[in-house]
Amino acid sequence: MAVATLSSKFQLGIPKSVREELGLKAGQKFTVIAKGSVIELVPVRSMDDMRGLLRGASTVEVRDRRDRF
Repeated sequence: MAVATLSSKFQLGIPKSVREELGLKAGQKFTVIAKGSVIELVPVRSMDDMRGLLRGASTVEVRDRRDRF
């Protein structure tokens, strides 16, 4: 388990093992999400990176207006 320490300037360094495993790059942006006492860092991805993400997704049984009361 990798550990990071919060600096006096409230900065965190991401351990090298985690950076390499996730393919993180210097200058990459993250969305910070607080859930109770947990902090999640989610990499922000460009629209080009998202291309093809849902390829092959099924639209069968997708709700539409007829399902509403």
